[in-house]
Amino acid sequence: MRDLKLKNCRLDGRYDIREHLGRGSYAEIYIAEDSLAAPQSPHKLVVIKALNVFLQNDLDPDLERTLVENFQNEAIALDSVRHPNIISRLGHGTSRDLNGMVFHYLVLEYLPGGDLSRYCRENKISIAKALDFLEQICAGIAHAHKNDVIHRDIKPQNILLTGNKKIVKIADFGVARFSQSDSPITRVGTNIYAPPEHSPMLSGQTGTLTFTKITPASDIYSLAKTAYVLITSESPRYFATHPISVLPHSYRQEPWSESLVKILNKATQNDARKRYQNVGDFWKELSTLRLFSAPQKPKDIVTQISTRRGTAPQPHIAKGYSPNTPVKPKFDTSRELQLKPHLTMGLQPLLVEKTDKKLPLENPKKQLEILDESVPTTVDNIDAPPPKKAKFRNIVAILLIFISLFIGSLYATYSYLQGIFPSISFAGNKQMGTAITNINLRSAPTKTGKKIGLVTTNSRVRVVNMDNNWYQIVIVEHGRPKRNPDDADRGWAYGRYIELDE
Repeated sequence: MRDLKLKNCRLDGRYDIREHLGRGSYAEIYIAEDSLAAPQSPHKLVVIKALNVFLQNDLDPDLERTLVENFQNEAIALDSVRHPNIISRLGHGTSRDLNGMVFHYLVLEYLPGGDLSRYCRENKISIAKALDFLEQICAGIAHAHKNDVIHRDIKPQNILLTGNKKIVKIADFGVARFSQSDSPITRVGTNIYAPPEHSPMLSGQTGTLTFTKITPASDIYSLAKTAYVLITSESPRYFATHPISVLPHSYRQEPWSESLVKILNKATQNDARKRYQNVGDFWKELSTLRLFSAPQKPKDIVTQISTRRGTAPQPHIAKGYSPNTPVKPKFDTSRELQLKPHLTMGLQPLLVEKTDKKLPLENPKKQLEILDESVPTTVDNIDAPPPKKAKFRNIVAILLIFISLFIGSLYATYSYLQGIFPSISFAGNKQMGTAITNINLRSAPTKTGKKIGLVTTNSRVRVVNMDNNWYQIVIVEHGRPKRNPDDADRGWAYGRYIELDE
């Protein structure tokens, strides 16, 4: 088993590795600082999840390919279920560590509040707060199921909290499965949270289960065991192989205890067909316990039950969430990467002083670049398509020239009219914002629009129009002096990289 050597390095010229958080069976987790993010950005600190196939002692080519495919599937699953209560993928890449070992990595949002397992050990959670957390988890799982993704490893350790301990997000989709998949059953999850159908020992001809299909009810089983921990702060270890039938002694006299046991018992039946078949039904029953979180008048109970039971679990949104997904990753195995002549090292070692300031090593020739064949200079180029055949590329180039000329003439006309009628410019939205990185300023709301300027990091801008994910902006204050005085101060920029003021 070989660990990656990443600490105190700058990954792909952008991510400064700060701390090693731990490792699993196939990946290592690090906290990194995004050097391109604005200081006030909620994603200034990120998580780097680095695939390390050598954590497997008996590695062979087939196993390595499987691990790489699973790693890529995790990214695809995260993107397909993007939701305020599911951890977001911010990017990806392929690089080498300081020992020259090739690895793939995902960039995930960093949640400093820790996981629910630790939070439950250190705090006594009220029924009201537990239900608040469970509503968020249900909202995230329901969204995943709606998009045909089954998590298969729901447990308190995989539920992370934001820094203010008010919002939770589901993490670790490493064993997630698309529900339409017919792949064989593999043992996943933690024993005390995993449903029986996750274990090959309890299925098939040698097992005791008659229904072994993986369905959304599998996640509901694990969710119910997680709810038990949240509400009681105790492990469901006693119910590892059978349904929950009783609460700890200290909770049996609570007015909601009987209702809770009934709900959890149904959700943890060994036969998946006897459980709740969707998260919405599970939450409708569970949400009725909110009636007991505060004293209620008897005459109000019937009215409140009728209004609560029909509500779907609602997401809670933390600052920095965006529904936009990064570029879809396409990972190869390390053996395939070794054969690519353009492959260069992706880490820049840093010197660490006692003040925690980091300085590059003296030899600039050994500073390492990203592994993509075409290196983007600004963030809105990251979606650029792969190289095509020369003939097709020439045709596209000619078309783009004509389109650019046409768009340029339209923009010139538009700018001229704005000079005559300045009120047109600011008739609409006047919301202010800050550029969180360098962004190309374009003549039209598309990546094929002509580059007419540059919005530098921390520039203050005013949004005067919107078109899908593009903002038409006026630069009010540049983040750094303009290098080219002829650059325009007004144009279109990709809105994902502009943080609007609240």
